[in-house]
Amino acid sequence: MARAESNEFKNGTKAPDFNLLNTVDNTFLSLENAKGEKGTVIMFICNHCPFVIHVNAELVKMANDYQQKGINFIAISANDVDNYPQDSPELMKQLAKDENYPFPYLYDETQDVAKAYDAACTPDFYVFDNNLEAVYHGQLDNSRPGNGKPVTGIDLRNSLDNLLENKSAVENQKPSMGCGIKWK
Repeated sequence: MARAESNEFKNGTKAPDFNLLNTVDNTFLSLENAKGEKGTVIMFICNHCPFVIHVNAELVKMANDYQQKGINFIAISANDVDNYPQDSPELMKQLAKDENYPFPYLYDETQDVAKAYDAACTPDFYVFDNNLEAVYHGQLDNSRPGNGKPVTGIDLRNSLDNLLENKSAVENQKPSMGCGIKWK
């Protein structure tokens, strides 16, 4: 598992639009139709990455906590499924069911959306305000597989709380770390 860090994504940057297959219900979903009333979390994840597997339960818990507050979560997988068949749309759908994902799990077959976001790793987290302007891009928390630190989601949670309380963006945004996106 090659480690990669997220690339810089400046606060204030407008969220690139998309219209992708939601593997959960086999419909297409646009950013406009999936965004939250108060904010939107876009996360690049995949099925097989140990870093994503490590945080899956917290992602579900966090989405359940914040979606009722007007912040929607959107998961996107952009991995090359020819070389990583465990990340296929069929298996994405199964994982979303097994993990009880309360959010759409979109498939970026062309990888154009991942490129538009300059996504680099899984997981890679982006938070946008109600105008779809970036207010956070960074790690979930300091926990990584094998480092013994508990998964709390504290960094992302602080960002979401600041957004909901109309406070300034978190200043110290540490890059996310995970498996590099599997480019074609």
